Amino acid sequence: MAADKRGNKTVRDLVLSLMVLSVVVAVIYIFVPHDSKADPVKPITYSVELGQARRDAPFKVAGPEGLSAQWRATSVTYNGADPHKVSWHLGFVDPEQQYVAIEQSNGPADPFIAEVTLGAHRDGSRTVTAGGQVWERWTGKRYTALVRKDQGATTIVLGTGPDSQLTQMAAALRERSGQ
Repeated sequence: MAADKRGNKTVRDLVLSLMVLSVVVAVIYIFVPHDSKADPVKPITYSVELGQARRDAPFKVAGPEGLSAQWRATSVTYNGADPHKVSWHLGFVDPEQQYVAIEQSNGPADPFIAEVTLGAHRDGSRTVTAGGQVWERWTGKRYTALVRKDQGATTIVLGTGPDSQLTQMAAALRERSGQ
């Protein structure tokens, strides 16, 4: 008879514990934000990093000027640890919600292009003129890219968006150093 009472008490305790846990879960669900309609893009500012890169890099660093507010910067990195392989990256979400990035380096061009474009290849002899510069067009499984190899640096505008967005970004680039 003692085992029966003990068994009933254990089941009752289990049910009470589940009820308490359900209340805790409900409170957490109510108070934790979960807006599925919220914009997942978290814009950043990049002026400090762009200024540092332009002061430090051994090449003229490209930054966009004159783009609308619909172009939202989402990532920025500058790596000057190796003076023979300095790199600059600035990523955006364009007005069509596609990814567009600027990549630059003074390292060897071919490995740099392969790395940042994820293995894209030259699109025949096709070129695009943007911002008064002639860019080679490259295509890959993930990205389309505009590539310009200058003496001292390789500049790439790449992304998932249409050519018009890449061309718009390339046209907006201004290369400066020592600011």
